[in-house]
Order: sequence, then C-alpha cells, then structure tokens
Amino acid sequence: MATTGAASVAAPVVSGTTPLPKSSSGATLSSTTGGTLAGNFQTFLTLLTTQLQNQNPLSPLDTNQFTQQLVQFAGVEQQLKTNDELASLVTLQQTAQSTQALGFVGKTAVVDGSTATMTNASATWDVSVPKAANLNLTVTNSTGQTVFSNTYSVQAGDNQPFVWNGKGTDGTQWPDGKYTLTATATDSNGQTVGATTRLQGTVSSVDLTQTPPLLTINGQTYTVNQIKAIVS
Repeated sequence: MATTGAASVAAPVVSGTTPLPKSSSGATLSSTTGGTLAGNFQTFLTLLTTQLQNQNPLSPLDTNQFTQQLVQFAGVEQQLKTNDELASLVTLQQTAQSTQALGFVGKTAVVDGSTATMTNASATWDVSVPKAANLNLTVTNSTGQTVFSNTYSVQAGDNQPFVWNGKGTDGTQWPDGKYTLTATATDSNGQTVGATTRLQGTVSSVDLTQTPPLLTINGQTYTVNQIKAIVS
C-alpha cells in the first residue's frame, strides 16, 4: 500500500518513457625488433645466395638445411606483415570509437548506477522491475541520510523513469548535489522482486585523448560500452 509523502514526485506508470509514481597481456613485437628481424632476413638471403654461388661442386652445401632456414625466416617476414595489418585495424577501430562517442554528445543516455546529481531541483533515475510489484524508493544524500522514501504500485517494465524534485518526505526542499536511490520491491505474495536502478543524464562532453573515449554524464565519466540506452 502506497504511503503518503509531502514530496512532489511523478506517479508510477507502466510506460518506460513516462515518469514513475587497456590492452592485452600478450607479448608484443617492438618496432626495433621488427626492424632487426627484417634486416636479418635480407642478410640471410644475401649469405644464402653467396654460398650457393661459391659452393664446392664436389662437396655441395646441404640444401635441406638452407630450405628449412628459408622457410623459418619467410614465416617471420609474414608475421611482421601481419603485425602491421593488425596495427592498422586497431587504428581504424579507435577512429570508429571516437566517431561513435562524438555522436552521443547532447543525447540523454542511460547508464548503470544509483547515484545521480540533482540540478535545478531535478534528479532522474530509471528503475526496472521484472513483474508487477510494490516498489519502495529511498533517496539518501551524500552523508547517507534518508531524505525521501515512498512506495509505489508499478507494473513490470525496464527503464521506467523516476524524477525527484528534491523535496523530502517532510516537504523540505533539499539543495542540489549528489543523491543515491535505493529500490526494493515485493510482489502481491510478499516475495522479494529484483529491482535495478540506472542513471539518466545528458552527455555533455567526450574525452578523445583516452582509449576508449570517455563520455561525461552528470559530472561522471563512462565508456561507450557502458551506455545502456539513448532516450532522446
């Protein structure tokens, strides 16, 4: 049963668009090493050609040994070329990540989390529940003090927005700052229902000097793969 609070918050709804009531650990081949191997390969070919041209006809050189060495060095040359191609692919991937990240600027994104920044007396979270339930939402400030709590009857749904206007349960208007939302839910039989919270905010900037690029949302940074949804 929903409790009555003095805070003015949006009513719970079913719709998800309307407010509720670096690097691998493997060894790498340096450019210096690559240059040395490439040089040795050319030197080997020169020595092989010279020895073959000047071998004793009565005691020819062991061609099997030369063939094996040639195959080994050819394999090294192929690996060097493969490494160059992989480096090009990595560069292309980084460019694609930067382009994708820039496209998020100005968009309202949803990311995992429970601590949001209230600005101009407004903080928004998204709450997901797998089934109809009585959902209790509790807001605490940066010191852990409970400033708002209320219970809502909600339907199943993902990313259902909950907008808090900064007013506490007793009607006190709390200042802008960071607030944490805790969501707990029970079904009609009193059984606990898993409820998860996510943050919603505008992507204000992108740091392209980092790999992968970092998006700034409500003063916090996230990578592109941490974005769960774009709502506008």
